Order: sequence, then C-alpha cells, then structure tokens
Amino acid sequence: MSDFAGYLGDCQQRINTFLLEHLQQRQPRLQRLFEAMRYSVTIGGKRVRPLLAYAACEALGGSRQQADVAAAAVELIHAYSLIHDDLPAMDDDDLRRGQPTCHRAFDEASAILAGDGLQALAFDWLSRLGDYPDSIRLQMIQRLAQAAGPLGMVGGQAIDLGAVGEKIDLDTLENMHRHKTGALIRASVQLGALASGQASPAQLQALSDYAEAIGLAFQVQDDILDIESDTSVLGKQQGSDLARDKPTYPALLGLDGARDKAVQLRDQALHSLAGFDLRAERLRQLADYIVQRRF
Repeated sequence: MSDFAGYLGDCQQRINTFLLEHLQQRQPRLQRLFEAMRYSVTIGGKRVRPLLAYAACEALGGSRQQADVAAAAVELIHAYSLIHDDLPAMDDDDLRRGQPTCHRAFDEASAILAGDGLQALAFDWLSRLGDYPDSIRLQMIQRLAQAAGPLGMVGGQAIDLGAVGEKIDLDTLENMHRHKTGALIRASVQLGALASGQASPAQLQALSDYAEAIGLAFQVQDDILDIESDTSVLGKQQGSDLARDKPTYPALLGLDGARDKAVQLRDQALHSLAGFDLRAERLRQLADYIVQRRF
C-alpha cells in the first residue's frame, strides 16, 4: 500500500489505454470529429475521477477491471465539460493541460460536437456493461446523469457564470461547487463502488459522504493553485479566476483560511471511511493527494 506513486501511474496508464482503444472510428466522414474527441480526452490530466472509481471499487473487494467502464464514463463526462467550459461563450480559455483548448486546436463547431459526442458515449458505454444485472447498470446511468445534468455539474456551471462579479457568501460558493465539481467526483466514487457488485446502501452512503467532502477539497485546492502556481505548472492560464472576478475560497477566507478549509475537508473525508478496512487505503491516500497536489 505504500507505493502510492506507482498506484497512480498504473491506474493512469490503464485508463489512458482503455480510452485510446475505445475511441476509434473508421468512417472517413467522422474522422475530424473523433480526432477532436480523442484530442480532448488524451492530452493529459490527472485522471482523478477514474482514480476514485478504481479505488472505490477496490475498497469493496472489486478489481480494477470491473471498474474500467465506470472510470472511462466519468472521464468522458469530465472531458466534455472542459471542452464546453473553455468555449468563448463560457470561460474563453486558450490553454487546457498545457495545450491549445479544443476550439483552438480545431474550431468552435468541432469542439461543441466533440463535447456532445463524449457525453453521449459515456452513457452508451455504461448501457452495454456486461456481466451486471440491469438494476446495477440503471443505477450507474442514473447517478451519472444526475451528476452531469442541471441538478449537478451543468447547474453548477450556470450558477458559476451567474456569479461572476458578484459578492457571494461561503454557503453559496460551496453550493455552487457541490454541483459544478463535487457532483461528478461523487458519481465517480459511487460508480466505482457499484461496479464492485458488492456495495451495500450503508457503504454507498459512507462513500458518498467521503466524496462530498473530497469534492469540495478539490475545488478549494484548485482556487489556491490559481493564485500560488504558474501557467507552466497548471497547464492553464494562472490567475484566470482572479482576472474574471470569479468568487473563490481564498477571496472569501484568505489563503491561510482556504488552506485550513482544505485540510478540514480532507479530515472529514477520512472520517467517512472509518468503517472500511485496509482495502480503502487508496481512497485515504487520494484524499491526501487531492489537497497536497501542485497542479
């Protein structure tokens, strides 16, 4: 359990290979669309959501292979959200993971269609999961749809756009990020747990509590890095949130207060795992990783 860096590398390589193998298309007229989709999924990234799906599955005695489709589905939704988030009508970003954003590397129409295609593929892949009862597949699809939709990630993005330039309080900021960032992180853990085939309602609730806390911690750390890091490390424009006058945790709490908040949320996440044995150690290590990362 001590070689966490090796674990990260193995899982990242596994999901990268899976995504490349399954994002192939031999119809010439669809070549540009699939190039844009592959570009956006494979230009890098920490793969935090797939990592959480794998670790949650393993925490309940499942294998990484069982969680492959769940891990890939949440990453497709994440990639789609980034493509659309970067568009001129949204955040109008030129860089993502140190590379030109999809609409810069291709064009705006291709980027919109690539995001649409990735979103649809995520649910297509889940619907065709083999060796699972229909009830499990349906739960996975429902939880991912809820996390990605207007009461989840998309709703959070809408709140975020509406809050630019406004003075909001901490409760409003946390509500926004529970939707925008936290919902998909929670779904990643839930889908991984369901993929194990052994998740009890109590275990699912405890893992959801873990993910709720770690999802907020992830965003707090993102806000801190937007101030402390630089463009070459972040892979996107440093200070972009400040430049757009977006509400952030450091703006409300100060940098030290934001750091304390991230640690408190990490501790809350770890407490949620108190009833799990050593098989949940990777989830515990991921909680530390999320608040200690530098990009």
